[in-house]
Amino acid sequence: MTTQAAIGKVAGIYRYPVKSMAGESLIEATLTTAGLLGDRAYALIDVETGRVVSAKSVKHFPDVLSCQASFVEPPSIVNPRPQVYIKLPNGEQVCSGDEDCDVSLSSYFGRQVRLASSAPEDFTIDHYYPDVSGADPAGNADTTLPQPLGAALFKAMGADSPVSPESFFDVFPLSVITTSTLDELKQAKPDSNFDQRRFRMNVVLKTRETGFIENDWIGAALAVGDVARLMVTMADPRCVMTTLAQPGIEQDIDVLKTLVKINRIQVGDAGLYPVAGVYAAVTGAGDIQVGDGVVSNAT
Repeated sequence: MTTQAAIGKVAGIYRYPVKSMAGESLIEATLTTAGLLGDRAYALIDVETGRVVSAKSVKHFPDVLSCQASFVEPPSIVNPRPQVYIKLPNGEQVCSGDEDCDVSLSSYFGRQVRLASSAPEDFTIDHYYPDVSGADPAGNADTTLPQPLGAALFKAMGADSPVSPESFFDVFPLSVITTSTLDELKQAKPDSNFDQRRFRMNVVLKTRETGFIENDWIGAALAVGDVARLMVTMADPRCVMTTLAQPGIEQDIDVLKTLVKINRIQVGDAGLYPVAGVYAAVTGAGDIQVGDGVVSNAT
């Protein structure tokens, strides 16, 4: 018999039309087996290197988190990638449908980029590892290294990919964090700002328990509302992204240091990582909305 337990309610839903740019806060959204409809539909490609632009590449693209992306019209099953507006920090707005879109974006970043709706076969980013002891099990510090992601990552591991070859997801198609985790971090380091935007999650759950409760969810099934179903696949390892500045949030390396200190756990066979939240696969498609109840181990 499956044991079911109410664990909280949906407090926030977030979609990121362009990878590593600020996204959209939603009241309701559609979950498909490929993830939140419209999430990471686009990304910038660095033409010189062929790599996908990420905020983790802090030296070449320090302002990408401050770019605001929004869809011209809501995504649908029929049109999952509508055109997007991108508002740049200097106030300029470009649209993916503009003939000079790539020219405008390249001019702003000072590097030739193109806006793409499909990941390259060798989907790779430049990942900066800050000098934080314990943040990376391989010991990388104050260095930038190429990192395959998405289907390219699983191909390199000789494993089946849970995401499609064209998607811009790092590992799995959905991410979830609880207010319990955010509150635990705030309590541990009151001087730091643990705004949920640092973690770029799709779903934030309002929960009553204390501690990093998601750590115990690996392998659990979750029901969100009446129809949508998730399978929690792994803890979400954290990196330099959580420390970076974005509108209304200051740069703060102590965010990552705090995670290393109080929530570093074993992630599969990869080693000990600082984690916050979890990745999930969508096993049952459906609409979700803020206020939906969430039940664990649902059948």
